Amino acid sequence: MKLLYTLLLSAFVTPCFAQLNFMQPIDNTPVANTNVPIPITASIGYQGYDETQEYFGQGEYEIFLDTADGILDQPILILDGFDPGDSRNIDGLYNSLNFDNQNLADVLREEGYDIVILNPTVYTTDGNDIDGGADYIQRNAMVLVELISIINDLKESDAGLVVLGPSMGGLIARYGLAYMEQNNLEHETRLYISFDSPHKGANIPISLQYLINYLAESFDNEQAQAIVAQVLNSAAAKEMLYDHLLAHLADGSTFEQNPMALLPEGAPDFRDAFQSELDELGFPQNVRNVAMVNGSGNGTIIGMPGIEVINTNLQIAGPLNADVILHFTPEANETIEVTYFESFVASASVDTFTADAMSLPTIDGIDAAPGGKSQISNALGDANGNQVIIDFVEALDQDDFSFIPVISALALENEDDWYALPDIGNTHTSAFVNTFIPSENENHVSVTAESAQFAIDEIRNGSLGTSETSATTFSLIKNPISESLQIKINTAVSLSEVNIAIYNTLGQQLLTKTISPQNNEITIPLALKSGMYTVLVATEGAIQTLKFVVE
Repeated sequence: MKLLYTLLLSAFVTPCFAQLNFMQPIDNTPVANTNVPIPITASIGYQGYDETQEYFGQGEYEIFLDTADGILDQPILILDGFDPGDSRNIDGLYNSLNFDNQNLADVLREEGYDIVILNPTVYTTDGNDIDGGADYIQRNAMVLVELISIINDLKESDAGLVVLGPSMGGLIARYGLAYMEQNNLEHETRLYISFDSPHKGANIPISLQYLINYLAESFDNEQAQAIVAQVLNSAAAKEMLYDHLLAHLADGSTFEQNPMALLPEGAPDFRDAFQSELDELGFPQNVRNVAMVNGSGNGTIIGMPGIEVINTNLQIAGPLNADVILHFTPEANETIEVTYFESFVASASVDTFTADAMSLPTIDGIDAAPGGKSQISNALGDANGNQVIIDFVEALDQDDFSFIPVISALALENEDDWYALPDIGNTHTSAFVNTFIPSENENHVSVTAESAQFAIDEIRNGSLGTSETSATTFSLIKNPISESLQIKINTAVSLSEVNIAIYNTLGQQLLTKTISPQNNEITIPLALKSGMYTVLVATEGAIQTLKFVVE
């Protein structure tokens, strides 16, 4: 009976892991281009936390020249994010910039900008097999350092580079640019765009991590174990995940929970070490740092803390079936059972696995926080016709979860509450001088017409450089607002006139006026509907856009 049971459940486990992925569906449709991918190897090596020597990162890049003059003179570097197994190739990354039957890369190329896409690959170096898309962020950053040097040599102008980093790519870009500055390496970069990047950590529900790991380990399924190692236990995942199953395992067990380790904790020897290293390195100082995020700016949550994700019985094969119950992590200071799996042959119970989770005393569980969304169903791909997986997905009561909390994407170092409103410039401190924050939670690294316009405006206007805008900066005195917009002008010189323009998320201009500030502050009475808006503030020597929310 036990042998039959193991064989049947193992047959279910293998297809479950065939396409384990936490990003959006991939479109690798070929993009027309006269150039081809070029291999690249870093000149600077990196030794990981669990490695005995340094290795030199590798990848490939492809240049998509603009469609205006066809000359490499205004390069925009776009980096790949977390991509175990290199399932998303260069074409896939290019296509990920689609929005409203357009493509952000196409729009930029039509305006004379050149697109350069960097893709980490799977490779072997000095006898070590490395999966670049899930490798150490630092080693991938050294590949970027190499690419920046190459592109600066190739470009036929003095134009500064733009570096756009979606997801993990934003961390690679941040690390690489800051590393170059601190080591006196010229990057000739004018603009860094972080796109829904986990500057304070990413999230995969711990309940799902427990279930995936239990199925792989308890039935000794080698293929499933390999996928867990490639995805959940990869170097990049262990560096980024705010809460990781390896921090909760009982001594000597590969899947049983330590009942004394229920609070959120990152992977041992990886998560804290990486965050400390990143914080110490900081952000690049000689570029304009801006951020696009996919999480809601008005506190809209995803589900509820402690919500039941799934409660179903799965008919696996013949007499074998299983009860599966998953929950989000609970409200502050609560402990609940988040994972339950019991398998049966006919009606006889064969095996049971459970795991609990506790939230910090003052912070609700991260799974429901405002943020760029991923879906549990994405982790299982298209099921490849497997009825059990199809039944599992159909039984989900809560598919979306917070993958990149908005607080993390904005790098708000003085905020520890994942649910706090991102009141940038008032109570919170961000490294970014400009941000795009939608009013609703969007799929992680999904491009919209509004976020695309934000990126295009920054790329067009960013040539002003930080030196031309540093003398006068603007910040919101209060955000969100209700009846009036208050703007603080941070300058030592009194200004006689400031031009103001307010836009909605569709780009429609709602107000334009010239105002004489009083004590370097501006107050504008407004009667706007609830939602997200943009205000452009301009003087003779500076221009800046700010986002605000009307309650």
